[in-house]
Amino acid sequence: MPILPVPTGQSFLFAKGAHLQTIIPNITRYVRLTYSRERIELPDGDFLDLDWTKKGSRKLVIALHGLEGQGKRHYIKGSLKEMNRLGWDGVALNFRGCSGSPNRLARSYHSGEIEDLDFVIEHIRASGQYDTISLLGFSLGGNVVLMYGGKKGNNIPAEVKSIAAISAPCDLTGSVNEIEHWSNRHYVLKFLISLRKKTRLKSHLLGDFNVKKILSSKNFIEFDERYTAPAHGYKSAKDYWKKASSLPVLSEIRVPTLLLNSLDDTFISKASSPISLAKNSSYLHLLQPKWGGHVGFFDRVPWTTLWSERQIGNFITKIIGL
Repeated sequence: MPILPVPTGQSFLFAKGAHLQTIIPNITRYVRLTYSRERIELPDGDFLDLDWTKKGSRKLVIALHGLEGQGKRHYIKGSLKEMNRLGWDGVALNFRGCSGSPNRLARSYHSGEIEDLDFVIEHIRASGQYDTISLLGFSLGGNVVLMYGGKKGNNIPAEVKSIAAISAPCDLTGSVNEIEHWSNRHYVLKFLISLRKKTRLKSHLLGDFNVKKILSSKNFIEFDERYTAPAHGYKSAKDYWKKASSLPVLSEIRVPTLLLNSLDDTFISKASSPISLAKNSSYLHLLQPKWGGHVGFFDRVPWTTLWSERQIGNFITKIIGL
């Protein structure tokens, strides 16, 4: 019955409302954290950049950002800083093309991409530096870590002891419908500006694609139909949303997993908070605060440790006894 009670004593005096919760931390917060960068080469000729923050621990958190994010985003740095405080090393995995350098191939990253995460985990395991690994994903990255856990099932590496997913769109079809609502239009436009910029930068790699049509995409439906789906082996946008959703594989996860989705998140559908599944799972712990927005979760002032960061640290270090 892992439906977690929302901790008491949390005050949301600074902002009650999904959009305030979503926007304010992103425009006001600065987290001081020094990274060291490692670039690893991938078997297909591409690369990934990893941003490390080390305390000399045998325990590691691997953090994955959201759509068009990067390791320098406040929610990544804030979470890793909190885990550093608790004695853990941290590393931010920048998805292909998200580290400040364009990737080398026509393909990029997407919500169901677990092969790159798997490669990074195996790379880290081979170093022999860590006995314990926890996966932490936000938004799109949250779906990725859940998909990884579900697909691996009983075969998940022994070092991977837990998973935490924050504001994860487990049901992509429903979540695309939600984010296309008029009240979310400013977020969609911001994402599309970034995606178009990257399309222009790598247009010389997109030989068989209609670059003009990709650049003219007015929403995620069109962008996923014209680029994301065909670039990553899916038949259509709908096929991509169906097959890249973690919801169908959540029941296969075999390590303690936190799914933290706020009830007022305007980006994700109700199906992305699977209450019945969590009630009958020994592994999936569902936490649903009333407020939080999308990757927001501040309850004091936005530049201090976020409520979500405290819940992540509590889950990883206390609930599963690490």
